[in-house]
Amino acid sequence: ECPAWLWLLLSLLSLPLGLPVPGAPPRLICDSRVLERYLLEAKEAENVTMGCSESCSLNENITVPDTKVNFYAWKRMEVGQQALEVWQGLALLSEAVLRGQAVLANSSQPCKPLQLHVDKAISGLRSITTLLRALGAQQEAISLPDAASAAPLRTITADTFCKLFRVYSNFLRGKLKLYTGEACRRGDR
Repeated sequence: ECPAWLWLLLSLLSLPLGLPVPGAPPRLICDSRVLERYLLEAKEAENVTMGCSESCSLNENITVPDTKVNFYAWKRMEVGQQALEVWQGLALLSEAVLRGQAVLANSSQPCKPLQLHVDKAISGLRSITTLLRALGAQQEAISLPDAASAAPLRTITADTFCKLFRVYSNFLRGKLKLYTGEACRRGDR
């Protein structure tokens, strides 16, 4: 005779992964207030770093995604290509912010407010990645037939925390918002 908890555990393990669970929260990234919260944090970090000089230097050039968007080309792109660009940009931004965190950790006089904004950015990027995964963006990027031969992501460099946070803010306001808006509309159909 199996205990009841074992049956429950076995039934949970047999659930297909990746399918919507009844009663699960709606796709949070489609709620504009969620993305706006991350945008506000990014803009706040950018504003805080605008006034600082040497303490905001990264002491190196860090590669970040180019946030310029050609709207005509973007609208003509397949959704999978848009997803790939967003995933690549998000990964590059995450690496850049983590690199910025390492620079602060190795600093002789780390700036506490700056450290707080870097930590918030890391947390925000992780949350956004999770929300995009729930939206199916990762699957769309992976399933792109010519993902391996896709054009490489355009990049620029950041040498200050101000520029890093400006790129972060612009990326969220630009490519991420465009992609999620379209993906959420497609999901409503």
